[in-house]
Amino acid sequence: MYTNSASDGDGGGDVCKHESIEMSKELGHTTSLQSSSPTTTDTSNKQQLVKIEQLPDRGSWSSKMDFILSVVGLAIGLGNVWRFPYLCYKNGGGAFILPYIITLFLAGIPMFFMELALGQMLTIGGLGVFKIAPIFKGIGYAAAVMSCWMNVYYIVILAWAVFYFFMSMRADVPWRTCNNWWNTVNCVSQYERKNLHCWDKIINGTTQKVCSVSALNITSLELTDPVKEFWERRALQISHGIEEIGNIRWELAGTLLLVWILCYFCIWKGVKWTGKVVYFTALFPYVLLTILLVRGITLPGALEGIKFYIIPNFSKLTNSEVWIDAVTQIFFSYGLGLGTLVALGSYNKFTNNVYKDALIVCTVNSSTSMFAGFVIFSVIGFMAHEQQRPVADVAASGPGLAFLVYPSAVLQLPGSPMWSCLFFFMLLLIGLDSQFCTMEGFITAIIDEWPQLLRKRKEIFIAIVCALSYLVGLTCITQLAAFAYCGSYSLNVFQYLGAMEWIDFMTE
Repeated sequence: MYTNSASDGDGGGDVCKHESIEMSKELGHTTSLQSSSPTTTDTSNKQQLVKIEQLPDRGSWSSKMDFILSVVGLAIGLGNVWRFPYLCYKNGGGAFILPYIITLFLAGIPMFFMELALGQMLTIGGLGVFKIAPIFKGIGYAAAVMSCWMNVYYIVILAWAVFYFFMSMRADVPWRTCNNWWNTVNCVSQYERKNLHCWDKIINGTTQKVCSVSALNITSLELTDPVKEFWERRALQISHGIEEIGNIRWELAGTLLLVWILCYFCIWKGVKWTGKVVYFTALFPYVLLTILLVRGITLPGALEGIKFYIIPNFSKLTNSEVWIDAVTQIFFSYGLGLGTLVALGSYNKFTNNVYKDALIVCTVNSSTSMFAGFVIFSVIGFMAHEQQRPVADVAASGPGLAFLVYPSAVLQLPGSPMWSCLFFFMLLLIGLDSQFCTMEGFITAIIDEWPQLLRKRKEIFIAIVCALSYLVGLTCITQLAAFAYCGSYSLNVFQYLGAMEWIDFMTE
């Protein structure tokens, strides 16, 4: 009556079949021990089996392409666009590819394949998979907690991108001038500073450059630019210190709510619906990246930026930090150890060639990182050319690249609002599929752990998780410096320490 997922051909992914097999074996054993009352036992057995069979279908991928695009969407995220290119430049340019490739083959691909294969074989989420070794189930709970916290802070970045997207939908971008209510008297555009009247002056025994701005004499170190002031004083409205809590940024609360609603409707109907959403969220960013690359390489100075990105400096390889950066980038970019890959693989057919799929996704992921580097550094080279500064002084990592460097670059492009909208829409799509696929992994792990309680109420459970995550995420958009200014401190700590601690935990 019951067959395993290797022979039923329904796409695997139904835990209740395995539960039925185990239950039937247990019930058969119980029947042999209680032969004195066969009628009562048989009736009880049938009632329990019927109860198990009444669980809704767990679901499976509609096609192989749905699965591949979903995993590609998970693996390719914001780290590919703003972290990998900077790490290449910082750690020896093309020389960084060597530790990156070594880590990819020794840790990235094997773990990526292992997680997908475990999920596909056992057709269960990141918690239930540890039934093969129950003593290690604590790892599953730790992964679920990591995934939960990542869902809370990662989506805040998408809220920032949506805010910038809406602010760009006007005749001109609002961070071009210093004539806005949020600007200070020290505000001068990077592109206008060469026109300032400046001179050298000895202050406290050191020679400093002083410039005349709005009838005031200000040192060059005190100068700010409209892009940075828009980010700090308009978008985030950062408080002056950790002792000043400030208020919730209600504009960001609105964009955060919008992104959570998008995330909910991307996963609420299960993987059959998610598999269709990723056709747009995973593929369209490549169109936008290509458009941005074509525009970038036609700009003056683009070649200098690309040279800084790819020219190898092999002396950097003797620095241990280079190898640490390679490992953290692989683990963070590929989503290893979070249970998400286990969950996505669990909806596959039992006979699916998961080894081939893992190689395809890993190749696409790493290639996208390198491709994005050309997009970003062509624009950084243009910025350095326009500002007459070295590329090293312009390059940045993390949110500083997305919300400071690129917005500054579009100021010099004709049709600035259009290029700004394209860039931030691309950021939203790249981050959105990573967000809802990670959410799918967390939801799958919890529902598979308590299927009789939650599977019939999956849509309600997802709504509750999204609502609670949104409420917790509001702490990340207050004016409190430790939370609001994630671009300078908190977010980098989350990414670096979070990845490193998880690597240490997984390798001990």
